[in-house]
Amino acid sequence: MVTGASPAEIARAVIDTNRYLVLATADRTGTPWSSPVYFAHRGFREFFWVSAPEAAHSRNIAVRPQVGIVVFDSSVPIGCGQGVYLSAVAAVVEGPDTDAAIEVFSRRSVVHGGQVWTARDVQVASGLRLYRAVAEDHSILAKDGRPDHRVPVRLT
Repeated sequence: MVTGASPAEIARAVIDTNRYLVLATADRTGTPWSSPVYFAHRGFREFFWVSAPEAAHSRNIAVRPQVGIVVFDSSVPIGCGQGVYLSAVAAVVEGPDTDAAIEVFSRRSVVHGGQVWTARDVQVASGLRLYRAVAEDHSILAKDGRPDHRVPVRLT
């Protein structure tokens, strides 16, 4: 991270430079489940990933759409890391939103050496679906020595 960067600049850099987010979901009874997923974002507020509807996190979202997300760089030395924490609501992307949303995901996939994605790739018959989490808030950890001292960040 750049020394002297604002919390918003730090959060944007973390989101833009990392490829995976950790998606925290819970089932109907509240049993937690966390999954790393490759993601793309639109405007730092909408986060997209492709998953099978049968995956534990997808089944959880179907019954409990509230999710927690963290994006972080696990390759930095101990004590030097920074993460962006989000509370969000997630769902399958369907209908007229699919084309624009899959374009966001596909564009980032290609940049990272992945495939081109189309709406056909995320239809029911394909076995995969496109998911979107819309962030309700963002925060980062303050580097002030206090444990888990989160600083709200406005990115949208």
